[in-house]
Amino acid sequence: MPRKKLRKLHDSTNILPESSKRRSRLSKVDYSESNTRNDRPRPTGANSDSEFSKSSDSEEDKPRTPAKPFRSSIFNTPTRRSLNLIGASPKRTPKKPLLAYRAVQRVNQTYEIVPLPQRSQETAAASTSYERARERLHVSAVPDSLPCRELEFEEIMAHVETAIEEGTGTCIYISGVPGTGKTATVLEVIRHLQHKSENENLGKFQFVEINGMKVTEPSQAYSILWECVKPDDPSSKKRRVTANHALDLLENRYNTYDEDRQTTVVLMDELDLLVTKKQTVMYNFFEWPNRANSKLIVIAVANTMDLPERMLSNKVSSRLGLTRLNFQPYTHHQLYQIVESRLDGIEEFEKEAVEFAARKVSAVSGDARRALDICRRAIEIVEERVKKGDAKAPKSRNVTIPVINEAVREMFSSPTVTFVQQCSLHQKLFLVSVLKCIQRNGLADVEFGEVAQQHVQTCRWHHIEAPGTSDLMRVCESLGQTRALVVEGGRLDLGMRIALNISESDLIMACKGDKLIGKLVSNA
Repeated sequence: MPRKKLRKLHDSTNILPESSKRRSRLSKVDYSESNTRNDRPRPTGANSDSEFSKSSDSEEDKPRTPAKPFRSSIFNTPTRRSLNLIGASPKRTPKKPLLAYRAVQRVNQTYEIVPLPQRSQETAAASTSYERARERLHVSAVPDSLPCRELEFEEIMAHVETAIEEGTGTCIYISGVPGTGKTATVLEVIRHLQHKSENENLGKFQFVEINGMKVTEPSQAYSILWECVKPDDPSSKKRRVTANHALDLLENRYNTYDEDRQTTVVLMDELDLLVTKKQTVMYNFFEWPNRANSKLIVIAVANTMDLPERMLSNKVSSRLGLTRLNFQPYTHHQLYQIVESRLDGIEEFEKEAVEFAARKVSAVSGDARRALDICRRAIEIVEERVKKGDAKAPKSRNVTIPVINEAVREMFSSPTVTFVQQCSLHQKLFLVSVLKCIQRNGLADVEFGEVAQQHVQTCRWHHIEAPGTSDLMRVCESLGQTRALVVEGGRLDLGMRIALNISESDLIMACKGDKLIGKLVSNA
């Protein structure tokens, strides 16, 4: 069919193209947008439909992006602008309440600690001589006098008293093996100085004791010192400070000049346990007494004589000063005097028994506490026999040498001593060699090669067949398996580190019965 006839048929049926249908449909539905849209003016006249159809056909032939489906605005969510046009008030979001003035409720709320009520317990006075002897021989009992340490007492007394009178600071280092009366002598000096201060023969001073066994970490020493020297402020009495804050407060205190400042005497007991990697605690406590008008006196007590040279750096040991005092182990004469001074007025102890106990202890360690414990145990043995009725003879009611010997066997018959006594010859020699190397180097652990060399040399001196390195390695392994030695794991060579895991006194006591090993231990 010709094109002209088709176009006439299209005009007669009034059929519009698809695009014009869509436009007409939009004009019928969307009344609000039809008034605002700037539509293209439609042609008027007879040929208006034909011209419009031509333009629509040409537009349909061109490629175009498909239009998005239209949604009427009556189904859309009303906006703030549309609501304002119709006069409706928009719904406002409620504001959050202010929490600035509200305290946070925590689960771990701190409460004031109320101390437990103390019970008044009446201690019965010692009625028998056995009970009086047990009380006096106890390690914690404070005697009326401290025998056998008169020279050390006078030297410490002179240094501390001079520093208090002149208002200067100083450091005193006291060393010695355990049980030689170091702490007891210092406390006796402080008692005498406090008595002088109360009688106004000496200026007032404060005394602070810091024990390395009683602190959780070395930096806690700052807090203990600040709690004792802080000013008497009612608001700060209940306030506790951390270790870092206490360090800052102490630095500020000893950097400022105060003429009315009171002298402070600090006893740092068990100094070995207060040594840290950076040694800041030791440095500060030895540095503050050297400052002008610090009025701080530090008395350091340790079990090692060469601790400043072995464990402390040069800057710390130089500030410690040259005032050093070494307490030698007690001899059997001194131990006899110490025990006899506590048994004054008690006749249940024979003098020979006391001397026997003193000689036994002085041969091992010279520890006065061990001698007191042995005599106290001997009193308990005799008291038990008297209560059972076994001691009918008059002499059996006294402490004799056999009773002391029984107490010594009980005190020294520990599993460690029994194990060392049952070891072989080379195992004992190896333990003694480790002990000698530790004493010579001053370190807690030594190398296997050094111990093996000491072992072979000892065997040659006493005409004993020396074992090889592999045999000594097996001996070391056997002692490490029984935990008599602490052996470095992961290596089996000459550089392997070894540490002694039993006490020196137990090793000496176990080897005393052997003639050869006993000589080596006595010379160690």
